[in-house]
Amino acid sequence: MKQHILLVDGYNMIGYWPELRKLRDDNLEDARDRLIELMAEYKAQKGWRVIVVFDAHFVPGIKQTYNQHALEVIYTAEKESADECIERLTHELRNRHTQIVVATSDMTEQNVIFGLGASRMPASELAVEVGVVKKQIESLAKSTQLQKQKNRISVSPDVAIKLERLRRGLKD
Repeated sequence: MKQHILLVDGYNMIGYWPELRKLRDDNLEDARDRLIELMAEYKAQKGWRVIVVFDAHFVPGIKQTYNQHALEVIYTAEKESADECIERLTHELRNRHTQIVVATSDMTEQNVIFGLGASRMPASELAVEVGVVKKQIESLAKSTQLQKQKNRISVSPDVAIKLERLRRGLKD
């Protein structure tokens, strides 16, 4: 069975998704956090390994890699672009048991990663996929809630009192 890895060009998604673009205009950190939350939901539903890559030129400093919401988040080294990092990861992670999908709307990057053997997914397609996953999660939550309601037995208040007294070992 193939392992699926989704490499996400973080700032590219933020620039293309209206919800994230609006957040970015107010506070870039909020847009990054929201993207990570959305990708965590996607990962949880799909079962894929998800790596979100951000360029360091928006957050100067030392290269960082950490886990957040069960995702891998990478801030590139100061002179490394997200595209370069994604290309390197694609090359390093590629094997016959792994399907790599790169989410970016950068046409040049799509062509490069396609040449490396990865699949490409434009920002608009990932947005649709995330919407489908959100609906699946909502449906599952409703189904679980309905199931919990079906497992309850309705009894009159006087019967409930008698059952509670029995449960506690009290005599009538």
